Amino acid sequence: MMNDRRLSPDERAFFALLAETVYANPFGSDRERLGRLLGRETSGGVVSQADHYIELMPALERQVKMLQDRGLTRIERFDAQDRELMRQVLLFYCYQRHIAAFDALIEQQVDESGRTPSLPGGADILVELGSYGFDAPEARRFVALYYQLRRAYYFIEQALVGCSQPMRELRRALWNSLFTRDLRTYAMLLWERMEDFSTLLLGETGTGKGSAAAAIGRSGPIPFDAGTGRFTHDLAETFIGTNLSQFSESLIESELFGHRKGAFTGAVDSHEGIFGRCRAHGALFLDEIGDVSLPVQTKLLRVLQDRSFAPVGSHKEQRFEGRVIAATNRRLNELLEEGRFRRDFFYRLSSNIIRVPPLRERLEDSPEELGELVNALLSRMVGQAAQCVREPIMEALGTLPLRYPWPGNVRELEQALRRIILNGRYVPDLLPEHQGGDSWVTALTDGRLDAAGLLGGYCQRLYDRLGTYEAVARVTGLDRRTVKRHIESGPSKD
Repeated sequence: MMNDRRLSPDERAFFALLAETVYANPFGSDRERLGRLLGRETSGGVVSQADHYIELMPALERQVKMLQDRGLTRIERFDAQDRELMRQVLLFYCYQRHIAAFDALIEQQVDESGRTPSLPGGADILVELGSYGFDAPEARRFVALYYQLRRAYYFIEQALVGCSQPMRELRRALWNSLFTRDLRTYAMLLWERMEDFSTLLLGETGTGKGSAAAAIGRSGPIPFDAGTGRFTHDLAETFIGTNLSQFSESLIESELFGHRKGAFTGAVDSHEGIFGRCRAHGALFLDEIGDVSLPVQTKLLRVLQDRSFAPVGSHKEQRFEGRVIAATNRRLNELLEEGRFRRDFFYRLSSNIIRVPPLRERLEDSPEELGELVNALLSRMVGQAAQCVREPIMEALGTLPLRYPWPGNVRELEQALRRIILNGRYVPDLLPEHQGGDSWVTALTDGRLDAAGLLGGYCQRLYDRLGTYEAVARVTGLDRRTVKRHIESGPSKD
């Protein structure tokens, strides 16, 4: 006679396949396994395979109902060999049943940040988890995990535009940076323990490294307070970002670590730096990390190693319990070779390295992604008027050279849309109309430039527009040192 506490082979096969599917990276591509669960082939058009998970609920509900009819309502009632599997299944079952409440809360937080979020029905979720055999601390932790998962879906799936293969790879990498390659490992071992897993984002200027960082930073754990039915802090408090290149050498330490009143001339008040403002389990985004000096790198390395820092003018150590996300458009291999970036600092930053793809790669793989980006950017710029201006904008963009490389990436596209709205056209290399007095242009027109002068002037203009030797090197196909030599020895543009 079959042990009623033990799953049948068919039940075990169904639940095991379900767990392997839904606890994997949802931005991966496992259409075969998902198709076996659904009993049909799935389309490849969705950004995340989790969009199909709602379709799994009827079959799952039938299976859970049959188990309940056998008296198997709590995890401890199952046979020992099935308990961990059913723990995973029931956690997913509860999560999927309450997704709408978390999604509504996230939408509210995005629109009205600034107050501690209350979860409608939070008490009901705790009761349901308790009925499955989870104790009160576990239940609170899993409510917080549910909220974290839905925020990650929102910011990775919806806030990042595009379905090209490079963007799919970016989404997969961002998810792994948050939850590892197997959500079960994260839930059991690493929840609230990801502070030492720093992330380094690499990519050209204007690719959207800030959006990628925000997707990680706004998707960290936020504890749930069962007594108040609220999460302990709001979405805006989870993520702090700063661009390090905007600060002078004398001010950058104060921006990072804060200072005490009187610490230096002009310090008339105490100031709390971003490391001090970062909450436990929050995230700091250090943009343009490749621009900071070696002494600042040394101080940042100490924070990452010892998890402590002291404000300028103070000897009192403070604890840093957040996570660091760094980004740069520099070629770090060159900085490392030249001794301008510490190797030990690099290895501390690079628990996970994520490359943010340039726009040209995205469009080479999926040309229709240009239209998706235009829609998203216009909605942000002009709201409901987006559809009124979209057609002439797409016509104007259609006049660009075939396979135009978009050297300024998404940031350039955003400015292109503004220029088209204002002027009805976009000319990528059009500088302010003072070219009549430009000696290089005059010499070019008159045919008075040799090859070195031609290349030097062109590199100079690209540098004026793109801002870095690396960006010029990418456009021209030259190496960075050659670009720098041509710019420094080339003719003046004045």
